[in-house]
Amino acid sequence: MSAQVLAIANQKGGVGKTTTALSLGAALLRLGKRVLIMDLDPHANASIHLAFYPENLAHTAYDLFQELEHDPAIWQRIIYRHESTGLDIVPGHIRLSELEVDTKDRPSKGLILKKALADVSERYDYVLLDCPPHVGVLLVNALVASDLLIIPVQTDFLALHGLRLIFDSIRMLNRALSGPLRYKILATMYDQRAGACRRVLDILREKLADRLFATVIGQDTKFREASAGGKVIFDVDPNCRGARAYLQLAEEIIIP
Repeated sequence: MSAQVLAIANQKGGVGKTTTALSLGAALLRLGKRVLIMDLDPHANASIHLAFYPENLAHTAYDLFQELEHDPAIWQRIIYRHESTGLDIVPGHIRLSELEVDTKDRPSKGLILKKALADVSERYDYVLLDCPPHVGVLLVNALVASDLLIIPVQTDFLALHGLRLIFDSIRMLNRALSGPLRYKILATMYDQRAGACRRVLDILREKLADRLFATVIGQDTKFREASAGGKVIFDVDPNCRGARAYLQLAEEIIIP
């Protein structure tokens, strides 16, 4: 069975995109799934979070997009195992920001990732793509390759603007794709004590209906502890609210 590719993207930063990629990946792993995380963000936050520092690595995701000839062996060089979590990760690199220029005249440049993922599709149940925040060749590659786009949205009113931006990108891509892009919204950083958070969540539920995950990711200081320690939240406290929420999200994805 081929891997399900989940792209995690939002054009507004600070909404929990990288936290979602790593925490959801770890939750799926705990449920017995084989998981690969690809860091496609030039800032490489997911990689650095897990203590994979791009400047110390011989190979990263940048290599995959630089290959002019298709070479399945590239995956042996760019996949790293994070020992404490058991997650496989393809680290990002600042040079991913150069791809706009590097691939300017390259034919089918939006299909590079989709074609490459076919080589590892049987090895994994889920491939999670931590996407860059801006529209460009990397985000297009991720969305074209994905089976489902997960859009984390912070439950505040400013975050709703970022949602409009990603919807504009989806509409643009849908004109070029053979079928409409599947997506679901994930409410993040929710504080049930704050009236503004509750109002935004109500708006999301009213406007999006089944396009919104039932799972809501609340605020939890354990996320910060995990990041500081080069871990995922399950390593810090598998029974905390944040860990339980991502486990619920993983179950929601496995059994839609």
